[in-house]
Parts: sequence; structure tokens; C-alpha cells
Amino acid sequence: MRIDVDDDEQPEIGLIALIDCIFFLLMFFMVATSFKQKQEQHKEKQMSIVLPRSAASLDMAKAAPDPLVIRVDRAGGVALGEDASSPALSTEELHERLRGEAGRNPGRPVRIDGDGRVPYESIVRVLDLCQFEGLTNISMHTRQK
Repeated sequence: MRIDVDDDEQPEIGLIALIDCIFFLLMFFMVATSFKQKQEQHKEKQMSIVLPRSAASLDMAKAAPDPLVIRVDRAGGVALGEDASSPALSTEELHERLRGEAGRNPGRPVRIDGDGRVPYESIVRVLDLCQFEGLTNISMHTRQK
């Protein structure tokens, strides 16, 4: 079957369908690339770090008389005092206790006793709360080798 095309009529390519296909491919590759970047960033965050022990740990009795002791356990739970039976505190309760302590004695030294395997984020949260309340004389309890 022969189609007669006049000299005035030129064959047309359907551009709308072509633009839709190109747009779809562009969106697909943009989404696929962003998922790949997220995966690579997540791998960097999973790097295991073993915290070192101190070779020259100070005697805590000489370093700071009557420090406020904040204990952070392996799971990230926080408690005040050296007594192992003291209850764990929520972030809000710790914040209130630190605010009261800073009001009574803003220069009181603070000692953080953290488990060696505690997530670094838990220690930073305690440090931030102490510094927010004005308790800046902070030390970390370490063990000698």
C-alpha cells in the first residue's frame, strides 16, 4: 500500500512521547543514584572504633575534690553518683538535676564515668547538657593500662 504525501506535508516525529520517555529515564537515574549515595554514607558510619586506655591516668581523689559523678553504661543509660544501685535517668531528668546543681554550685567539677563500649553519641549528649547548664569543669574517668 502506497501512501501519497504531498510535497507540502512533511512527516512528523511524535516529540511528546519522546520527551515523556526521556523525562522518565532522567528521574529513574536521579533516584537510583541518590539511593546509592545513601548506602555508601551509611557504610562510613559503621566504622568500628576501639577507645584507648590512658597510659598516665590521674588519681581521681587528687584531681577534683567532691566531683559530681555521671555514669554512662554500655547501653547509653545515664545515672548520677558513684553508687551502682542508683536508678537510670532520662535525658529530661538529667537536665533538671544538672540545672539544679549548676544553680547551687556552678564551679563544681563533673566527672563522667563511661563504659569503654558506650556509643560516643551518649557521651556527647552528657557533655552537651553539662556545658549548656554552665558546668565546664568536666573530666573523664579512665583506667591505666
